[in-house]
Amino acid sequence: MDVPGLAVSLAFSGAACAGGGWWCLRRLAQLRFLLDTPTSKIRSAAQGYTELYGMLRTLPQSAIHGPLTGKPCVWWRFKIEEHHRDGKRSNWRTLESGCSDAWLLLVDATGECLINPRGAEVRPAARQVWSGNQRHPLRVEQRGILLGFLTSGRRYRYTEERLHADEPLYAIGDFRTSGAGQQGFDPLTAQGAVIREWKTDFAGLLQRFDQDGSGQLEPAEWQQVTRAAQLEAEQRHRQSALAPAQHQLLKPGESRPFILSSKGEDELARGFRWQALAGAVLCLAGALASAWLLNNQLGI
Repeated sequence: MDVPGLAVSLAFSGAACAGGGWWCLRRLAQLRFLLDTPTSKIRSAAQGYTELYGMLRTLPQSAIHGPLTGKPCVWWRFKIEEHHRDGKRSNWRTLESGCSDAWLLLVDATGECLINPRGAEVRPAARQVWSGNQRHPLRVEQRGILLGFLTSGRRYRYTEERLHADEPLYAIGDFRTSGAGQQGFDPLTAQGAVIREWKTDFAGLLQRFDQDGSGQLEPAEWQQVTRAAQLEAEQRHRQSALAPAQHQLLKPGESRPFILSSKGEDELARGFRWQALAGAVLCLAGALASAWLLNNQLGI
């Protein structure tokens, strides 16, 4: 009996079983969140985990272009790979990769929402894959023939994905609204925050409230400080309530999915079902392979 070979085979089959099971359960959990979360309008969306659907718009004074194509967009992700050959074996090795962290602007018939894409699973519709002999495709035209001659023996593969303005976007994540009286007002907490802020400039605090010039705040003077801080906190809250509402979608806590997709919920759910099925098949195949190995090699 080849013990090392059996151990390696069991390791592979066990990993396939565990990995497939984990992937299946993960996709099923994400599917449940997608199906159980109703789509909301931006203006009336509840605070917390929310599903939105709208159109992407370009943020004012924002000029974003794909790093490999130079095409205008609102978000991008890229990868540059180099082809390597070792005898009869060949593979693509990643040289560079990255993605945009610029905020997105989603609009629907009721309002606007800013989206922070950090930590999101982004699924754009626009995806380009092509090859060339330059490490950076945009530099081919800029640097001319000489560089192309020097690197002509190399093969590179470029992948760029983009979200564009005026395209639909499905988004699910943590919805937050500030301004327009959305934030609750706790008088004691707000008063304490003002006092802590004033204490960072203690000399200014004494100049304002130390009426007897003793260099410290007496009890009566401290009562004036707390009263002034209360009035300041109330004034700040009133000003915040008058500000227009600002809606944001961020990465949620816990293990809830944060997804931004050019595809709608139905198509996403269909894809998650197929991926969960593939994970289940892989898990079953790994379990059967492990059982077969143990039965035939060890007689278990």
